[in-house]
Amino acid sequence: MSGNPAPEQHSDRFADDPAFAVHEGGKLSVASTRPISSIEDLALTYTPGVARVSSAIAAEPELARRFTWAPRVVAVVSDGTAVLGLGSIGPAAALPVMEGKACLFAEFAGLSSVPIVLNTTDVDEIVDAVMAIAPSFGGINLEDISAPRCFEIEDRLRERLDIPVMHDDQHGTAIVVLAALRNAAKVVGREIADLRVVVSGAGAAGVACTKILLEAGVVDISVADSQGILHPGREVTGTKQWLVENTNPEGFAGTMMSALAGADVYLGVSGGSVPEAAIATMAENAIVFSLANPTPEVDPEMAARYAAVVATGRSDLPNQINNVLAFPGVFRGAIDAGATAITEEMKLAAATAIADVVGEDLRPDYIVPSPLDRRVATAVAEAVAACAREQGITR
Repeated sequence: MSGNPAPEQHSDRFADDPAFAVHEGGKLSVASTRPISSIEDLALTYTPGVARVSSAIAAEPELARRFTWAPRVVAVVSDGTAVLGLGSIGPAAALPVMEGKACLFAEFAGLSSVPIVLNTTDVDEIVDAVMAIAPSFGGINLEDISAPRCFEIEDRLRERLDIPVMHDDQHGTAIVVLAALRNAAKVVGREIADLRVVVSGAGAAGVACTKILLEAGVVDISVADSQGILHPGREVTGTKQWLVENTNPEGFAGTMMSALAGADVYLGVSGGSVPEAAIATMAENAIVFSLANPTPEVDPEMAARYAAVVATGRSDLPNQINNVLAFPGVFRGAIDAGATAITEEMKLAAATAIADVVGEDLRPDYIVPSPLDRRVATAVAEAVAACAREQGITR
């Protein structure tokens, strides 16, 4: 009689994709900063020595900033409802993205961070969960949380916590967009205050970009959602109502495509597709920022036939508008300064710092630094820390 059959051999369906090899087993680990090679080391690192430190912190809570890692560690928090270009894929599927974000914090800003995905989409539960874990961290980076819930979650946490809180999908994008637009305006010999801007997308990124551009001096800016340009008379609520009240000074009530006629800037943060006929109607020396990934709303090659400056969110094309230019330095600067919040002025300072790194090398295909440019995080951190100190919001 023959023995048991040999187990069936299955090929690894992920073996040929290098992305899976990078993520095998996760991308993070926790490393001790103190060796434990003797009984004395053990006694000082843990009991009984640690009891003296804990007792001191219990008596003077501010000592935790000196004797724990918490002030220098960022929590990267998501519920997995708006991940990259993937949408609502849930917390487990979102975890590799949050691990990646933690890798970027370490690589570009020298900050430790911990990815945390929550198995809830309830606003109250998310706020309560972050509040409960906040004593372990020096900053909260909210990530890939869908609108409009992301606005309320961030607002409530900023009100209740005395550490930096930032929803990167909103503000990281906005900071880099402003940096890019400042330099693009220089390329075409314009002031940003004189540009007519059309924003496609009224979600998290669209709202934050609109707000920071208004703060930076843009006057004529209109925002479109799936129903067309937001204007007085549209029945909207929440953040869209704020957009109705603060944008579209001419009260234009048409489609986004028709709004592009004569516009100086197209900013796409929504996905979808914009036809060549609409881009062809834009003003001379137009600026096109088409940031949807992996497929930009405006084909970059086509846009280059009409626009003087074209930027995307893609790493394989010039002028990549990438959040990694902003968030590592923003948190590094805020934490270094002991800031209790990330203010609008700190975001504007970050945008200026990013734009200034380009310096005299500015040209149509180089309006923002490379995401791998190590000067960026340092410049942003220094600018953000200085701004925080000037505002008097440091500990």
